[in-house]
Amino acid sequence: MLFTAPMKLLILLIGMVLIFEGLPYVAAPEAMQDWLKKISAMRPEHLRVMGLIAMGAGLLICWLVQG
Repeated sequence: MLFTAPMKLLILLIGMVLIFEGLPYVAAPEAMQDWLKKISAMRPEHLRVMGLIAMGAGLLICWLVQG
């Protein structure tokens, strides 16, 4: 066996994240360009808060699923 079960799960999760990250670019590339322009114009403090909220939501989802 090349990978242990936890390592397989980690690699699977990374692959799924890449799939979900790529979907908007395939489905609506023009809308993504507009959205990325808006994000690049935002202040870094706002982006940091958005990132913290996203991380918190992800942590909450993981905690709920594991519980």
